[in-house]
Amino acid sequence: MRSSGTCPHAGFRLTNSPVIRFQRWLLMLSVAGCLGPLNSIGQIDSTKRELIQLGYNAALEGHPPLSAYAFFYLNEPEFVNTNMALRLAIAPTYLDSELGFRHLLGPNTDLGIDLAGGGFADSYDEIHQGTFLPAESFDGHGGEFGLSVYHLFNPGQTIPLYGVLRGLGHYATYSRNSDTADNFELPPDHETYSVRAGVRWGGRAPTLFPAFSMELSAWYEGRFRSTSGTYGYDDRTLEPQSHLFWAQAGLGYTLPKLKHSFHADLTAGTSLDADRFSAYRLGGLLPLVSEFPLSLPGYYYQEISAKDFVLLSGNYIIPFDQKQHWNLDLSAAAAWVNYLPGLTQPGNWQSGVGAGLLYKARSWRVAIGYGYGINAIRSHGRGADSVGVLMQFDLEEAKGNLFRPSEPGLWRGIERIFGLFGD
Repeated sequence: MRSSGTCPHAGFRLTNSPVIRFQRWLLMLSVAGCLGPLNSIGQIDSTKRELIQLGYNAALEGHPPLSAYAFFYLNEPEFVNTNMALRLAIAPTYLDSELGFRHLLGPNTDLGIDLAGGGFADSYDEIHQGTFLPAESFDGHGGEFGLSVYHLFNPGQTIPLYGVLRGLGHYATYSRNSDTADNFELPPDHETYSVRAGVRWGGRAPTLFPAFSMELSAWYEGRFRSTSGTYGYDDRTLEPQSHLFWAQAGLGYTLPKLKHSFHADLTAGTSLDADRFSAYRLGGLLPLVSEFPLSLPGYYYQEISAKDFVLLSGNYIIPFDQKQHWNLDLSAAAAWVNYLPGLTQPGNWQSGVGAGLLYKARSWRVAIGYGYGINAIRSHGRGADSVGVLMQFDLEEAKGNLFRPSEPGLWRGIERIFGLFGD
């Protein structure tokens, strides 16, 4: 799976029709959107995982597109036989999969076959200076097929260093929704052929608030389209090709004595000939919507479109009960942005802060929080408020708690069942 939310720019809009409104809410749960160039596979995962992930951001003012994700994530490291692995993400309208073959191209080189697609996977929401523009937004559907090669440069070392090379073919088709203006010309349906190369030292598990993580990575992606030209009100361009370069340094750690934990990321990206479909999009707080989420607390999801950016973000978690079930989660982010032409706004700095409660048990985690976008533009000036919910349920851990052998007895059985919901 390329990320937790693996599609090229999905998004969902409010509408006045009750039937369509219900459909939008259902489709919203497939995935709120992706970061385009930042959906990247790191390596074949050797850990068995069965996770249900949910995330939702709600703005307290304005009328943004809905932003959420809901998916089942499966990683089976010994699928069929020991040298094959299956990675699968299933959402209501989207499927993303990878079949991996360990050591197929050499003792330290793996091959992955990628297949993904679904409805509304290529939808686009136009947000300009804090205002969502439904008349300039539209639906998109598509699918893709790719091959990935992973090479381990330092076998036997504690922290792996991987090289990644990936080729991808993607087809997207676009359609109006009930809000798209009649005189707004849709972009042409087209194929995109892309190549991605990168190196990653370390990595981060696709889970909510992992206790430990470390990553240094650098990436290039070139996108080459079968069709180009103008669309919209003849005021925006689909570029024939775009080139993107980004890097990330991240560290997550839990202090042994205090049991406080933190995670900090420094991410920077630049581009050549970026357009609305390949720009970096910052905003919102949905940490598992992509492998490289560009989070800004308090902002609409993907509110900021950038050609170049530098983003520093992090969170700090403080437990306040003995079993570390209840925690205070503090977050902050600041970004310098060089905006995409046509989507500029005054000032190059964007920043936000947030706070919330996090409950952690063996099998599940739930976080409820508030975010304030310090520089976000709204009708009253600068400043925006939002609330969010994040949830993770670990089915693999839950099954282990339920069926793990222990001494027989009625109390043991009851304890095992209730152990699914906490310690």
